[in-house]
Amino acid sequence: MKEMKKEKMLHHNHHLHRYNHWRKGQALEDDEESQTFVVMDCGSFGYYKRTRPTLVSLLLLSLLSCVFVLAPHFFGSSSTFSLSYSPRDESEELSSDLNVKTHPFSLDSNGTIYCDRSGYRSDFCIMKGDVRTHSGSSSVFVYGPRDSNSYMDFVSTIVAEEESDEEEELQHEKVKPYTRKWETSVMDTIDEIDLISRKPSAKKQHECDVNHDVPAVFFSTGGYTGNVYHEFNDGILPLFITSKHFNKKVVFVISEYHNWWVTKYGDVLSQLSDYPPIDFKGDLRTHCFPQAIVGLKIHGDLTVDPSLMEENKTVVDFRNVLDRAYWPRIEGLIQDEEREAQEKLAQSPTQTLSKIKQKVSKDRLFRKPKLLILARTGSRMITNQDMVAEMAEKMGFEVEILKPDRTTELAKIYRALNSSDVMIGVHGAAMTHFLFMKPGSVFIQVVPLGTVWAAETYYGEPSRMLGLEYIGYKIHASESSLYEKYDEDDPVLKIQIV
Repeated sequence: MKEMKKEKMLHHNHHLHRYNHWRKGQALEDDEESQTFVVMDCGSFGYYKRTRPTLVSLLLLSLLSCVFVLAPHFFGSSSTFSLSYSPRDESEELSSDLNVKTHPFSLDSNGTIYCDRSGYRSDFCIMKGDVRTHSGSSSVFVYGPRDSNSYMDFVSTIVAEEESDEEEELQHEKVKPYTRKWETSVMDTIDEIDLISRKPSAKKQHECDVNHDVPAVFFSTGGYTGNVYHEFNDGILPLFITSKHFNKKVVFVISEYHNWWVTKYGDVLSQLSDYPPIDFKGDLRTHCFPQAIVGLKIHGDLTVDPSLMEENKTVVDFRNVLDRAYWPRIEGLIQDEEREAQEKLAQSPTQTLSKIKQKVSKDRLFRKPKLLILARTGSRMITNQDMVAEMAEKMGFEVEILKPDRTTELAKIYRALNSSDVMIGVHGAAMTHFLFMKPGSVFIQVVPLGTVWAAETYYGEPSRMLGLEYIGYKIHASESSLYEKYDEDDPVLKIQIV
């Protein structure tokens, strides 16, 4: 137990230290890329002290485990392998009941602000009443209703305002709408938003330029945005958790707005909101809302806690949102490919055309299970990847090697993983893509030295909650390229084994 606590503490301290140099607006290259001491391929060091064993024999055990896990699908009447893509559930209706699993804040409390600061990961505040933005001062104001039955109070208000140019503040809160509250270094880079409740005034109070009849959710796309793990864990999943119950009748107001982020996740945003997002700093107009939530709720690492969700929604429901988001684009890709194939067939001889039709018919009847290797370049790569792929093919798998980069369309990655039965990848931010796999699929994560706790916490346990069959393959020191550089008793290897 002490060793587990020590490992967790070492990883956590190193994790915090790694990000201290990041400045505002700077994208993180990869959540684990800088850990060059935890790699499977450290490049050339000029000499090799000894030859390390390959991963083939141990990965063979993992693949055999997959075969046993997947065996029922081969021999059962219904097969997981019979469909290349999961169907969309068009009949699913989203809940819009605002009174389920609520908070102490009363929705009738117009003009007040309720803030929940009890969470370790994030703060969020709710404002209800006459909510008005003022981007120039990074402020959001809320005004309560004026008592129409109190004429004398109204007259007194006018007289008081003539004597004072300042409006009376009833409540003032400050929030940084980002979900890494405990990390001071990154939270220091997040813009703070002032939430101010004021007494109704006879004066014009930030006259509305745009009136909205639906609530707003304010959040930031700063911090570690640029890293796929943090984009989903700190942003997209919490946004789903916070806004799902609005049934798309909500406007997203984004602090530290990035055009590329909105473009990248536009398909997902369109499944959570019927309205275009607003650039809080860039749009200087006064937007008025009946209600606003500032900040996002988060339940844990890449997960959704159904006990905290209306209608007990789960991470599977989140994946269904992704499915609806990406399928229109995937269908377009399929149509383009079919069109290209038809053009090639039109130019092919009759004999070739007949062979192609026979192959297609055979593939449909006897489709092999698909194994996808999510490949990396540089650090933490599988050096004998080709051997692993060849071995998997001999075992009966159709193998695809996917090498996504920052420019790879998410719909294409989703399509590849959604049609896969097994995924193998080395621990790192790219493992976030397990969210794209169908429940019941197999996820094998190769766990480098010193990353056992992180691999299990960030990807292992969350993948099980999605319904995946998870296998964590922990490499031995002799399987790491660090073994080629350091002596067997060197503290570098010893520390990593703890």
